[in-house]
Amino acid sequence: MATDDLRRLAETWLADDPDPAARDEIRELISRLPGSADELADRFAGPLTFGTAGLRGRLRAGPNGMNLAVVTRAAAGLVGWLAAQGGQGPLVIGYDARHGSREFAQQTARVATGAGRAALLLPRPLPTPVLAYAVRALDAVAGVMVTASHNPPQDNGYKVYLGAQLGGPGGAGAQIVPPADTGIEAAIQAAGPVTAVPLGEPGTVLEERIVQGYVDSAADVVAPGPRDLRVAYTPLHGVGGEVFAAAFAKGGFPAPGVVAEQAEPDPEFPTVAFPNPEEPGAMDLLLALASALDADLAIASDPDADRCAVALPGAEPGSWRPLSGDELGILLADHLIRRGTAGAYATTIVSSTLLRALCAARGVPYAETLTGFKWIVRGAEKLAYGYEEALGYCVAPGLVRDKDGITAALIVAEMAAALKADGKSLADRLADLDTEFGVHRTGQLSMRVEDLGEITRTMARVRANPPRTLLGDEVTDVEDRLPDADVLTLRTPRCRVVIRPSGTEPKLKAYLEVVEPVVDGDLAAARLRAEAALNRELRPEVATALGLD
Repeated sequence: MATDDLRRLAETWLADDPDPAARDEIRELISRLPGSADELADRFAGPLTFGTAGLRGRLRAGPNGMNLAVVTRAAAGLVGWLAAQGGQGPLVIGYDARHGSREFAQQTARVATGAGRAALLLPRPLPTPVLAYAVRALDAVAGVMVTASHNPPQDNGYKVYLGAQLGGPGGAGAQIVPPADTGIEAAIQAAGPVTAVPLGEPGTVLEERIVQGYVDSAADVVAPGPRDLRVAYTPLHGVGGEVFAAAFAKGGFPAPGVVAEQAEPDPEFPTVAFPNPEEPGAMDLLLALASALDADLAIASDPDADRCAVALPGAEPGSWRPLSGDELGILLADHLIRRGTAGAYATTIVSSTLLRALCAARGVPYAETLTGFKWIVRGAEKLAYGYEEALGYCVAPGLVRDKDGITAALIVAEMAAALKADGKSLADRLADLDTEFGVHRTGQLSMRVEDLGEITRTMARVRANPPRTLLGDEVTDVEDRLPDADVLTLRTPRCRVVIRPSGTEPKLKAYLEVVEPVVDGDLAAARLRAEAALNRELRPEVATALGLD
């Protein structure tokens, strides 16, 4: 784009931006033209698009960033769309402790009241599950959560939930799905200048009893039973700490040991390279504390506490083994089925096939959906439980119609304490499941790109020429979900590969699974075969198919 065109775009934006700091940011970039042309071009490459995950992007001025102007337009579009749908009731708004979160939440409230709709703000930075709970508990028309979950410190985001009136029975308190996202995006584009958006009063700040209501209800999720359990915990500099501790206390569990360096919310996330418990090194301080405490479990929340990561003591003293999302997902499902929790058990097309096998063997309904909790919670009329491999678990759909790292942790603690009382562990239960159903090992392979067109070209190439064999076996089934979803699934008798573009990052992802039966009771040998097949054979074969070798 020509420098003069960039300057005109930037100056037009500058005149409509309500944030003095953001205006200074744009002025500084204008003053450095043409040297700042690439930076300005990136910021004005297009607006941050509102999709099924809402908004998410870098904190910076300009239409292609998270800032007060973008949030004002998003809020105006949302409240306009709610009115057009005939939605009645208040808008409830939550926020985490990231940079800008409180200000974005307060601006959303003023946009709502300016449009004549009541706005209810959560009393302080709180976990995403508390917002999802509040949408249902307050019979709100919708909810907004300002968070970027486990993204890097320089990001923020904006998620929308619908109440029962517009979301329907399965979507009451759940994240939006199409066509709501395109409807809201169209309303945002039609919102007009930011300076013309009416702003009203700040809204009503809810009392702490909404938080206590969540804590009490979360604690009610656990069944009576043993509570003797030593837990080490970290909120990873996020907002889960106080609510997690309160829920554990209300549930009757001993207070967990908490990683002191990560206990308080800090938007800089200073002790981790990436605030995601799945990332290498993110749980190092937690595992050191768990060893020092001789803990039975190590538990981590991601920064907005909607995900839950668990590590178990390893075979060697002082060693720890993080569970994969699939391993924890199947342990929770098995426990809830044993407990008699009725209803359907759901997961996604990229999660392990073990849940399907477990449900078939136990005679309980099974549902499979596209990736994302917005689909999982709508996957069955009577949902008992849902999980996805990315550390997301919904153990109480009637309480929180979304993933919830706090109630998931409570059920993990209930399960571990009961096993401990019987002289067993979660590792023993996993061994039982592996022996009964075969060892299901899952993993991922991803290709990060600068040019999104490369993902399209790679998917087209693999569709046109999929691998004929995997692990030495013929590929017996190639399932292409186009046009409904850009997903390709390959199956053999021993493995499954699911290839799809990421919905939140510029990545192409391949989800790998290998199944090895346990022969003559030798579980250790089956596990070794599964690990070798996954990492030494299947992973390089798929990498070759994707052009990564």
